[in-house]
Amino acid sequence: MKRKEIHKVLSTKDLSIGYESKKGHQEIAKNVNIELQKGELVCLVGRNGIGKSTLLRTLSKMQSRLGGEIFLENKSIDEFSRIDLAKIISLVLTERIPSSNLTVYELIALGRQPYTNWIGKLLEEDLIHIKEAINQSHLTELMNDRCDKLSDGQLQRAMICRALAQNTDLIILDEPTAHLDVQHKIETFRLLKKIAHKLNRAILISTHEIQLATQIADTLWLMTEENIITGKPSDLIESDKINLLFDSKSIYFDKESKQFIMH
Repeated sequence: MKRKEIHKVLSTKDLSIGYESKKGHQEIAKNVNIELQKGELVCLVGRNGIGKSTLLRTLSKMQSRLGGEIFLENKSIDEFSRIDLAKIISLVLTERIPSSNLTVYELIALGRQPYTNWIGKLLEEDLIHIKEAINQSHLTELMNDRCDKLSDGQLQRAMICRALAQNTDLIILDEPTAHLDVQHKIETFRLLKKIAHKLNRAILISTHEIQLATQIADTLWLMTEENIITGKPSDLIESDKINLLFDSKSIYFDKESKQFIMH
């Protein structure tokens, strides 16, 4: 699919990520140079413990970087206040929300917090964005249901809908299908791709669903111990770089069947 225009939402320059401790820096990855465009669904894949969640937290400024630069809309991330940042990046994390009496509508409306006044009153523009997000996510029938009564798949859709109502150019999701069955995994990926393409949003997903990612993502970020390799799934498959996901030589990606199989 050829884009009408390229709009770079996020990029990094020689980014170094990790943790600060009393013993000094614990570096997880360095010299990370990546970028993300509007209208693009990107899947971040890699082995367990490689640092995917750390990268997402650093890109969203939930965690301090060790070095390098992060740019949003071609401006340093350091130039954005917390509120301004929430108008560009929305997050969907793996943790379930605490049990509460919130309805689905009330949960989605929380996405408008960066825009509401100090008493949190929803204005006409807020209501429009909430309604549009609900329609895109096909959640109309669940509006009055309590969140703690939802299935995992329904709650995940509601969380994505909240991020959509936040009306940001970039949506970051950490393992959005971790607790879902196969049907809901596929439906979630399809919904996110539709949002990226139809609404021209940049969507970045950390996922272990490599099979789905190779089929649905526009771009893969393949995180290894040495670097992050980026490219179209078809290119990473054709070049055999997709096999860097595994230490074991007994697992490889079969190009004909388009599946990971064992020798």
